[in-house]
Amino acid sequence: MNKSNTYIFIYSTVMVVLVAALLALAATVLKPFQQKNLEIAKKLEILHAVDKGWDAGSADNKNKYVESEYDKYIAKTFVLNPAGDTIADRDAFEVDATSEMKKDSTVRVYPVFLCTKDDGSKNFIFPVRGKGLWGPIWGYVAIGDDMNTITGVFFDHQGETPGLGAEINTRWFQKQFLNKKIFDEAGAYISVKVLKNNEAKIPDHSVDAISGGTITSKGLEATIFDSMKNYLPFINKHKQ
Repeated sequence: MNKSNTYIFIYSTVMVVLVAALLALAATVLKPFQQKNLEIAKKLEILHAVDKGWDAGSADNKNKYVESEYDKYIAKTFVLNPAGDTIADRDAFEVDATSEMKKDSTVRVYPVFLCTKDDGSKNFIFPVRGKGLWGPIWGYVAIGDDMNTITGVFFDHQGETPGLGAEINTRWFQKQFLNKKIFDEAGAYISVKVLKNNEAKIPDHSVDAISGGTITSKGLEATIFDSMKNYLPFINKHKQ
């Protein structure tokens, strides 16, 4: 009986060590591929904010397609301090906007991506981060070189209700933001409101909320307002 127990103990120990080693090896081998997938996904979201990259799914080589489009249209990146000044020798793509949100506002840095379109027009792309009903929501807001007019957006979520709040990642919803403005005629920052049916529309500053997804819609409204507010020092310095 003792011999049997010893055998079981040794066998179990060897199996645990072996499985742990295999899992560690798999994680090490797969990590570069996982990082590459995350990089491609992030580049694609940035491109979507300026209405680019939509053919990625049908491309023969998705990664090559996305990297080519990104290199073609994202001409430059900036990393800003809280005063809106550019920090030298920093790559905005390497900045984790979610991690920065957890820091004190006096030491955060803010990434900006500059898109140059085929017609030569400039679009500044700003990451936005916030909370929906069930979890984080994030995305990008692109502003034209007047530093006021929205030229495109992309939003996504983690865990919002399918058919309701999850609709923030659909093109029909996002297209509502096109040509909306973040400053009113007096120059005050008011961003864009996401309004329910019974709320009065605000010309140039409102879009329709998702039916049945009010909490997510209002969470997105707050996400845009709060995130873009961090970029006001930079925006005001570059307004035409």
